[in-house]
Formats: sequence, C-alpha cells, structure tokens
Amino acid sequence: MNDREERSRLSGRVGRYARVGAGLGGAAAGVAARRLVGAVAGGDASALNQRDAEALKSALGGLKGPLMKAAQIMATVPDLLPPEFAEELGSLQSAAPPMGPGFVRRRMAAELGPAWKGEFREFEQEAAAAASLGQVHRATHKDGRALACKLQYPDMRSAIDADIDQLKLALSIFKRIEPSIDTSAVQEELTERLREELDYKREAAHMRLYRSILGDTGTVHVPEPIEALSTGRLLTMTWISGDKLLAFKGRSQEERNTIAVNLFHAWWRPFTRHAVIHGDPHLGNYTVRPDDLSINLLDYGCVRVFDAKFATGVVDLYRAIRADDRDAIVAAYEVWGFKGLSNDLIETLSVWAKFIYGPILDDRTRTVADGIAPAEYGRREAFEVRERLKKYGPVTIPREFVLMDRAAIGLGSVFLHLDAELNFHRLFEAEIEGVEETALRERQARALADAEVPIAA
Repeated sequence: MNDREERSRLSGRVGRYARVGAGLGGAAAGVAARRLVGAVAGGDASALNQRDAEALKSALGGLKGPLMKAAQIMATVPDLLPPEFAEELGSLQSAAPPMGPGFVRRRMAAELGPAWKGEFREFEQEAAAAASLGQVHRATHKDGRALACKLQYPDMRSAIDADIDQLKLALSIFKRIEPSIDTSAVQEELTERLREELDYKREAAHMRLYRSILGDTGTVHVPEPIEALSTGRLLTMTWISGDKLLAFKGRSQEERNTIAVNLFHAWWRPFTRHAVIHGDPHLGNYTVRPDDLSINLLDYGCVRVFDAKFATGVVDLYRAIRADDRDAIVAAYEVWGFKGLSNDLIETLSVWAKFIYGPILDDRTRTVADGIAPAEYGRREAFEVRERLKKYGPVTIPREFVLMDRAAIGLGSVFLHLDAELNFHRLFEAEIEGVEETALRERQARALADAEVPIAA
C-alpha cells in the first residue's frame, strides 16, 4: 500500500463514519416505526427483531474497526440482546486489511527514531497478522531473539472517539427494542476498555502482570515485552511459537483435556488470586505448544482489573448458589453491582447465574454444555431471562458484569471446541481455596505495583 492509498484509506474512514452515522440514524427511525406499527397491529416480535437486526448490521457493516469489537462483545452476552441481534452482530468481521510498507517504515521511524533498523537483524515489512487496532510484524532482535512488533494504525484515537459516538447511538437502538435492560453502564465499560486498548504501554504492563502471575505454572506462557523497543503506539515483545488451538480438535480426549485444564488455569488463576481477567478469551488469542500441550496466552489489550471485593463476591455467589442460601445470593448480587432487586428479578438473575456457574457447581466429569448442542448453548436460559425481564424489569447491567459474562461465554466456547471432559468443580475449588478479600487486595496491590500497571483514579 503506497502513500496515496494510505491517504485514501484514511479519508475513506471519515466517509465510512458519516455513512455509518446516517445508517444508524435510519435504523433507529426504522426500529421506532416498526415497533409502533407492530404494537398497533399485534405483529410478531421475532419477525420485527430479525428485520431490525438486519437493518442494524447493514448500518454497521461498512465500518471495520473498534466498534466491531464492541458489537461482538455485546453479541456474546446472551442476556443482553435478542438472539436475532446477537447472530447478526456476531457475524461482523473486525479484521482490517494491513497497512503497507510505507506506513510501516514511517511508524517505526516515528516511534524508535530514524536509525530504527539498527535495532534488528531482520524486520519483515509484510504484516504477519492484522486486526482492528493494529498489525503485527515478525522481527529478529540484534541479539538474536525472535520478536513480534505490534504497530498501531494511524489516527486510531480519532477512530475510537468516533466509534464511541456510534456505540452510544447503537445502544440507544437496543434500548428502544429492549427497554427492560438498561445498558448505560455497558456503554461506560466498553468505552473505557476501548480507550485503554490504544495505550500499548498499558498493554505491556498487563503483559508483565500476567508473567508474574502465571510465570511459575510451566503450563501457560506469556510474551515478554521489550521496553526499549516499545512506545504508546508500538509494542515489541518476544515471539512465542505454537499451533492454532483448533488444530488439536482431532487429538485424543486426554490431550484435549490437558489443553483445557491449562486454559482453565490461565483464566481463573489471575482472577481468584489477583482479581484480574483476560477479557478477550477467543480462539485466536491462544496457541498450543505441541511438545507438552502447554499454551501461549496472547493479546493483553483487553485486561480488566477488578476491586478485590468484586472478585470475592463472584466466589461468594458460587458458594451461595451451591448452598441454596437466598440471603447470601442477594448479598453477592449487590456486591456485583445490581441494585434495587425485587424477588422476581433475583429469581431471573439466578436463571443465568446457574447457567454460567453450572459446570463448576456440578461435581462430576462433564463437558461445559453437558449434552447440549453447541449451537443451542445458553439459548434456553437467555430466552427465559429475556421473557422474565420483560415482565419484571427493568434491570441495570453493572459494568463489572459485561466482561465477566463475556469472558465466561468465550472460555466456555473454547472448551466446547475442544470437547473437553473435566471435573470443572474440583478445578475451581482448588483455585478458590483460601480466597479472602483482604489477602487478595494486598496481593493484587503488590502485583500491580511491581508490573507498573496504571491505576484508574
């Protein structure tokens, strides 16, 4: 891609924002009209949802960038959107075509100085991978280490700001469709996470944090950030090799189970011991080392640091549901951030909680879906929750719920792809042994300070 093509791409992005904004406005107007006509005529709700979902996808489909990631996150929270919307938004693609050699040379010079090539024995100017915010190049350090250089696309801060405006409009459409769910806190959470992903210095700190948390496991590997070759828009790290996770679908049950156990530890250990989660656990963020089936955990742009009280509240809810202790269940929901819950809303939330917690509540070897077809995973519960909320809502979804729920579904999806059969209950019990708020808070504070993770005011 030459300079003229890159300028064309940037001006094209501006045009796409304008079209998307207009498209969303038209979709909103269409939703309102169809809802009014449907209410008067007694129209079929699912048919209306399908038409509105297709209109929204059409409006969003011209924009490939951060907003697509937000849309896909919302699509993986089954109780947030009608199934028709989740299916349409889930099909959107966030990958962007890579920028060409001209951009690469200028960005590397801007970040490391005009003599940047002297830092490397080799630097591949063709991107090894491209995503919504940047692209990755393979390189060899002058000391011989294999490296990955993650370069942010130009003008991404303006892109994020524009996408956040579109996100607000998209969520306003959802509110018209589903007034029983207040997504205002969802918007705040996604806005903050999207802006954080622009800061590669923060991502490097997240990487250091995960190296300290998981470094002694031997079963989970985290790249090492190279501080001298990293900036706010360039993240250089060690290249860690592995095969795509789906390449192991044909392996023996024992081998697939081993990979799944490693994935379980990679996700739950940071949370139960440091109140931190990797908020983007999809297939592309894991690779597997064929020799010992240990895993590489990649991409630390979407990491969520919780208050220690919230993390212990997640464990408390698990214990309360297991003991069928209603008072403890209510107290745990309040720690999660749900407010003003009636008895009917508590029962409604418990339908979804028992689904999410189901594998770890059940003390036996099983799959995550336990005999349910992957395509139907969670749909029955999501439908029941939606119908109950229409009757007993509205309910405000707390910020903390968004990535926790998304990550649980994402991790469950990975286990489904592996068709893993594990005693998830015993794995979880081992992870939460001795979990206590004060000790967790102190351990988290030390880890964040050592990794130099920025703390929000």
